[in-house]
Amino acid sequence: MVQTGMMRMGCGPLRPRRGLYKQHHHPKPFLPKHPFDLALCESAFPRVKPMPDEANFTNALMQRNADLTPKPHERTAILNLVNKIQAVLENLVVAPGSFESCQQLEEVRQVGPFKDGTMLTNENMAEIVVILKTLPTGEAVEALSRKLNDELQKQDPKEFLKFIVNEQGFDVSNNTVVVRVLVATVIPNLRKLEPDLHLDAKIMHAHHAAIRHSRWIEENAHHSTVKVLTRLLRDLRNRFEGLQPLTQWQIDLLAQNAIMNNPSRQALPINVAFRRVIQLLSAGLFLPGSAGITDPCEGGGNRVHTSLSLEDQDLVCLTAQTILRILAHGGYRRLLCLDHGRASVTEMSVWDGVVVSPLDRAYERMAEIKDEDEMEEEGGEEAMETTDN
Repeated sequence: MVQTGMMRMGCGPLRPRRGLYKQHHHPKPFLPKHPFDLALCESAFPRVKPMPDEANFTNALMQRNADLTPKPHERTAILNLVNKIQAVLENLVVAPGSFESCQQLEEVRQVGPFKDGTMLTNENMAEIVVILKTLPTGEAVEALSRKLNDELQKQDPKEFLKFIVNEQGFDVSNNTVVVRVLVATVIPNLRKLEPDLHLDAKIMHAHHAAIRHSRWIEENAHHSTVKVLTRLLRDLRNRFEGLQPLTQWQIDLLAQNAIMNNPSRQALPINVAFRRVIQLLSAGLFLPGSAGITDPCEGGGNRVHTSLSLEDQDLVCLTAQTILRILAHGGYRRLLCLDHGRASVTEMSVWDGVVVSPLDRAYERMAEIKDEDEMEEEGGEEAMETTDN
């Protein structure tokens, strides 16, 4: 009879072997951090001397904006063609009539910089998203383009318009402007798309996202200073290769964030906001581990900069750092192309006696390491070749 509490075999109480029960180390939750932003904590850093006079910098920014703003005749030419196309398409939404190839259109909406009021001079392009109620086949897109062409010819037989069908929809152009008609389908149809029969599903999702972005900008980024900053940032991206990975949506959010995201909720001056964007990008706003900017049009707290590759995130950051150094030493007129020549971020330059050298990449994709089996096979082949020789 074994009594409770008695030792087994005289060896003492049973204890688990060392290493039998492993401790599970749970990874710490990812907590993204926001880079230092003086505009959000300015009260904690009181100034010891007054703000410098930046009237010249502000005037330079406004002068560059005036140079980038489309001339009245450019806007009029685009607006005339956009209004004609949109009127025909909206009429097909209300009364499709004998147009049976697509049966019926669900929605027609302008998107892009022309709609947002941030178009640059000489771009001469507008975008319209058309949502079909049917599946978006290539035949349906061609039928829609033919129907639009017929209706426009009835209105003005003398006007020559060129229609080019592409993977996104089709382009309508005359001698001076282009209107891109971007085709999508209603959301329930997105799950039914087949690669061999319909337009690319990724393109359909992108066109729906463009509509969401346009609505958000209309509601939250309508301030005139936001439009000015967006135009300046688009111009900066076009001229500096290191900023070209930035998408239009990322630039829109950067401009709105720099102008309106502050404790007072009042629009910041254009000179402060322009410098703030460059400072935030330099501090790593769009680097891994940063809180970045949450996409307001997508669920799940998606950070917009995660769509960039690691190489592009690094490239944007180092380019912004070089631009900020040039800006800090009075090189804003060359940055804005207001003086002869323009600033370079890939070559050494001197500003007010200060040498600014281009930065090296902090991140480089590692070369693919061959498997050991491949290395052994190659080694064996080399040995055989040596023996044969």
